[in-house]
This record gives sequence, structure tokens and C-alpha cells, in this order.
Amino acid sequence: MATVSNVLNGKPSVSQGFITRVRAAVDELGYVADSHASRLRSGKHSLAGVVVPDLSNPMFGAFVSTLERLARDDGFDLLVVSSANDPDQEAERLRSIRSWRPAGLIVIPCDGRLSARLPRGGNPPIVVADRIPDDGGFDLVAVDNAKSAAAIAAHLAGEGHRTCLVAGSMLAISNVRERWEGAAAAAGPMAIEMVESGLDRGVIRDRLRARLSAGTRPDALFTLDHLTTLVAYQLLAELGVSIPRDIAFASFDDTEWMHLVTPPITAVRQPVEEMARAAWTQFIRRLSGGDAVPRTLRLSCAIEIRGSSLRRTGLPDNAAA
Repeated sequence: MATVSNVLNGKPSVSQGFITRVRAAVDELGYVADSHASRLRSGKHSLAGVVVPDLSNPMFGAFVSTLERLARDDGFDLLVVSSANDPDQEAERLRSIRSWRPAGLIVIPCDGRLSARLPRGGNPPIVVADRIPDDGGFDLVAVDNAKSAAAIAAHLAGEGHRTCLVAGSMLAISNVRERWEGAAAAAGPMAIEMVESGLDRGVIRDRLRARLSAGTRPDALFTLDHLTTLVAYQLLAELGVSIPRDIAFASFDDTEWMHLVTPPITAVRQPVEEMARAAWTQFIRRLSGGDAVPRTLRLSCAIEIRGSSLRRTGLPDNAAA
């Protein structure tokens, strides 16, 4: 057993003859080492758990992809699960992932009530990213939601738009709430209102259609999350509403398709890779016993002004700042 273990772990203490024989037996049997059992036996925790709301969201996918690279460089494996934006599923995922005995967790929670969904009886170190928990007892890496949304609202008001509809999933989600509050505070003379669009495509479509078809259409539409942005853009096309002639359009999240449409979409670009790196750095720091108190880091976003929100003449559709 010791010889096989040494060969499989690449230790130099085994002769070439034994290495050849062990590898031949491994190939013949199709043997795969049980890394979970190995961690239990050695007491070494080289597994990190990651919980995200939705892996189909490009932002969360990019976040996990960056974590995978960083974990590999530091000798960790990742166990990644999705909560499907459902608090009950998040609680179940947090219970099940604990059975793997990870060294710690990096969590993008469904909403602020993460503490209420953690299993009782102790948990490994947790770093929270993106969505802000109600409980301040966690390490946190997030972006300057309010400041970035305020910049978009000020831009729309500066373009002369008199009314603005803001649409985002749910105010119970802390970063959506911060974005709405930032936009409302910076709207100035522009009248601004909020529609909670939900998390289901059909619900988002119905709520936005009802508002855009009722009474006077707003001069501008500012969406606060990627799914709402995508559904809203498709709906405007179906309704025959031209961007920006009939309505200015801006999004908090910035993804590749927003650069490719005409006109390209004004957006807040979040530093997703930087957020993942900062979360991983804090994860490693926490495992090493550093930082007696939780740390909070807020990252700056980039504001990309493009043709979808411009009213002034003489500017190209792909104008950006």
C-alpha cells in the first residue's frame, strides 16, 4: 500500500521498476484514487466549496472559472454547487456540501439571510462575495453598487431624460437594493420609479410589458441585473420600441452580447475576475489564521457609456467613456 501510494503521489523514493509495475496495474484495473478518503486519512483539507445562485448567469460562470484557476495554482480542488436562486435549495446545498469537509466556503448567497440558512453545529470559514449578508460577521468582497448605479442615473438625467423606469429582480437581494437606492439618490430632476421584475423569465416579461404598455412610456429604462436586461431588450424589440430613439436603455451588468448589438448597451461593468481573486485571497488568509475580525472589500466598477443611452446628436452609436 505504501509503495502504491508513493507512486501515485509522485514521490521519488520508489525504483523505476516498481513505478512501471504499479502504473501498469492502475491502467489494467482502471483504478482511481479516492481523494475524499485520502483527505480524511491525512487530515489535510485541500477542498474548497463554492456556492453560487445560478451557473447560467455569465457573471457567476466567470467568477467560478477564475476561482478554478486560482485553486489549481494553490493545490486545491473546487466543489461547486448552484442554489438556483432558491433559499431552500441554498440551505440544502450548504448542508450537503459540509459532508465533504471542505477547508472553507466561498458563497454568493441568494439574499441577505445567509446566516439563517447555515447548518447548525459549526461551519468552516466562509467568504461571501457579491451579495451583501444582513449579518456583518462574514468576510465580504463586493462592488460599489450604489455609486455605480448613481453614475448611470446621473448620466441619464444629464442626457435630458425626464422619466426613468428602474427594473431589478428583488429588493430583498442586497446588491439590487443598493443599486436602486444609488440610482434614486442621483436622479436629480428626473422622475424615477422601481419595478421588482422577479427571477423568472416569464414573470419579468409580464411585469415589464404591463408597465411599458400602461400610460406614458418612460424616457429611459435602467435594468439592475443580467436576466432582467436580457428579457427587457427582447421585449422592447417585440414591442417595436426603438433604442435610443423611443427609449434610452442601460444595464448594471455588462456582458459580451451588449457590445455586439446596435446600438451597443450602456452598462456598469463589474470587475468579476478581480472579485474572484480578492475572495480567494481572503479565503487563503482566513485558512492561515490571519485577520481576527471579518474584512470587507468594495471594488470599483467601470461605467461604459454607449449609444443606447445617448440623446445628443452627432455622437456615434459605439461611443463609450
